[in-house]
Amino acid sequence: MDGATHGYIQRKDDYLKRLRRIEGQARGLQRMVDEESYCIDILTQVTAMTKALQAVSLGLLEEHMNHCVINAAQESDEAGQVKVREAMDAVTRLVRS
Repeated sequence: MDGATHGYIQRKDDYLKRLRRIEGQARGLQRMVDEESYCIDILTQVTAMTKALQAVSLGLLEEHMNHCVINAAQESDEAGQVKVREAMDAVTRLVRS
């Protein structure tokens, strides 16, 4: 790490709470498979977990844009362009997933 603060740091606890809930959902999914629950019920829970992960991803992306990209753009056009490319690469990965 480069020692810079990250945009999400102000909401770090919120992200950790969300990720812990998602972790619980994953354990619940494992339990459902182990207990041979109905496939559609499992898929419904997979969808809920996927949406929760997407919400975390979008929040982190917004924080990145509002903090990292803006700070880099204030530093220089080149630095700003690098951060925008990073953000676009992240968006591309999210859309493909």
